[in-house]
Amino acid sequence: MKRVLTKPLLTGAAAVVIAMYTNVDAQTVDTRIGKIELTQGVPADAATVQKLFDESDFQRAAQAYSWALPIVGFAQWQYEARTVFGAKDTDMVIYRSVQDKLGILTANATTPYIIGMPDLSQTGPLVIDYPAGNSAGGIGDFWQRPLTDLGETGPDEGKGAKYLVVGPGQPVPEAKGYRVVQSPTTNIFVAFRALDADPAKANALIQRFHMYAYSNRSSPVPTRFLKPDGRAWSQVPPRGLAYWERLDDIIQREPVLERDRVMMGLLQPLGIEKGTPFAPDDRQRKILEDGAQVGEMFAQANSFNSRTPGTQYRPGAQWRYVIGFDPSQESKYYTQVDERADYFYEAVTSSKGMATKVPGVGQAYLGAYGDKAGHVLDGSKNYVVHVPANPPAKLFWSVTVYDMDQRVLIDNGKGIADKSSREDLTKNDDGSVDIYVGPDAPAGREKNWIPSVPGKAWFAYFRLYGPLKPYFDGDFALSDFTLVR
Repeated sequence: MKRVLTKPLLTGAAAVVIAMYTNVDAQTVDTRIGKIELTQGVPADAATVQKLFDESDFQRAAQAYSWALPIVGFAQWQYEARTVFGAKDTDMVIYRSVQDKLGILTANATTPYIIGMPDLSQTGPLVIDYPAGNSAGGIGDFWQRPLTDLGETGPDEGKGAKYLVVGPGQPVPEAKGYRVVQSPTTNIFVAFRALDADPAKANALIQRFHMYAYSNRSSPVPTRFLKPDGRAWSQVPPRGLAYWERLDDIIQREPVLERDRVMMGLLQPLGIEKGTPFAPDDRQRKILEDGAQVGEMFAQANSFNSRTPGTQYRPGAQWRYVIGFDPSQESKYYTQVDERADYFYEAVTSSKGMATKVPGVGQAYLGAYGDKAGHVLDGSKNYVVHVPANPPAKLFWSVTVYDMDQRVLIDNGKGIADKSSREDLTKNDDGSVDIYVGPDAPAGREKNWIPSVPGKAWFAYFRLYGPLKPYFDGDFALSDFTLVR
């Protein structure tokens, strides 16, 4: 765009600015969003102004999609647990089978999950009487930030303890014998995994868990454990306008954190405002729907093709670290919006134990989103991944396959979504293991096969429970997925 100032009054940077904005002869500006008509150097008419407002609001919606992923993921889970399972604030839901977990973003298929989502505005300060034993868990706020680990990676170190969770604005009781945890959000996430390979011991640990309101501490009722029992449900953030409906609902029930005030200001013209009913007009509805569609594609590019530095596990390999952010979601100078969206688009919940740096403790996660050549993993083709002998895992390792569209365990109709060292796998002579993924069972290696679904792309996680030093040193030479022709 040419703008000329015939008689500059200033020199240097000030003259450049004046020259850009004082020439009234330019009538059209070519921009990324098309041609913008001007009159006297400003948008020409009401239609042009509205075009600019619409584009501004669309860009806000597309970016807000990624910003909101953590809280929408938990809000959707809480909504489904309450409406489908009838879960109350002090109830826990046990997810055991592949069928149970089909609604969870990138769940593991090996260990049971036990999960509750209390609302502290209803319970008041909450007691979590956590049992001793072989388990890993945590308490998180509704932005999916860990408040404390539980079990082996928690302050109780697997010995059990009573935790007292206090919500925003609630006074801390003067009570002895509790580990006090203060939450910045009203709703919280309480979860753990029973890690013992013996189902009887795992079940016994689960039954010793107890969660109740502090006000009922003198006569607490037993915790109620619910099961999905084959009911269809999904924690996956919904698409379209439903995404914003879930976001607005949880915003109305949560305090606005200081770090999010700017984003709340950007959402206000779209009809999402704390204390105001969500009733988008036709214009807002269309922009929100378009923003969710494009925002999700932004999230897909960010998640499956991460541009976060340092996420590649080994040079030349497709495997990368799944968790590429600090569990607090903060860096020195900014909130890690892209980094956390990378993870929370495809996964749910985080804890310090999931980002462990201590050998033998916690869990480690590697993700593969393409084959050796970098191509999308195709459900109609057969692949193999080679797991070297003696993988660096103190407890066990697993390979799990997920549907790329929904980011949940692959639903192949056979109830098989993973293979782990806890199973009777066919080993090679040197102790290594080949895991096959594809529509066709490999002859003689059926035990090592995870069926894929033709027509559906997939990705995989490799988990190490109790990762050991060779993993941290980058010496674990896990192969990429390679086509089997």
